Amino acid sequence: MALKYAILVSLSEGPKSGYDVAKQFDESIGFFWRARHSQIYREMGKLRDNGLASAEEVPQLGKPNRIVFTISDAGRQALRQWSLEPSEPPELKDHFLVQLYGIETIDIEGVRQNLLRRIERHQDRHAEYVMKHKLLENSQSLSDVGKQLALEVGMRWEWEWVDWCTQALERLSPEAVAKMTNIVPFEQAGDR
Repeated sequence: MALKYAILVSLSEGPKSGYDVAKQFDESIGFFWRARHSQIYREMGKLRDNGLASAEEVPQLGKPNRIVFTISDAGRQALRQWSLEPSEPPELKDHFLVQLYGIETIDIEGVRQNLLRRIERHQDRHAEYVMKHKLLENSQSLSDVGKQLALEVGMRWEWEWVDWCTQALERLSPEAVAKMTNIVPFEQAGDR
């Protein structure tokens, strides 16, 4: 997905400055699509230049003028067109899973510490999603239902990771690993 579509989704909710869009990325859209603030500002200029958004300078006292962007009809049409494109599930790319694949050659205590950190991080994200979801619980607007559905996927994703990391920690506990390393290979067992 191109960053421009995430920004157009943000602008479809109403006019926003670059700061407002960046803040929304930090607080919600960023759960599902990350971008640096500099990327957002640069892309907003491109949206304006390509006619997908308009920009209006709003004077402010004692501060630099604020540039407020509004999605254009062409921007709304671009969003509609984009929504018709098939979306493929993302490929899983995680260096930690590669480490697990080669676990016999890495530090097992490092793996355990990484699992503990991941549990904490996934629990934190899960709590964020739950909090955002609760704020939308009683709304039946199409916009909020879409946000609820996206947050529900996020909640499941994070909880599955917590569950998996917890199970992995159990299977990689010092006691469990000690049992695994004491297993005699099949070829040697037949020699006894």
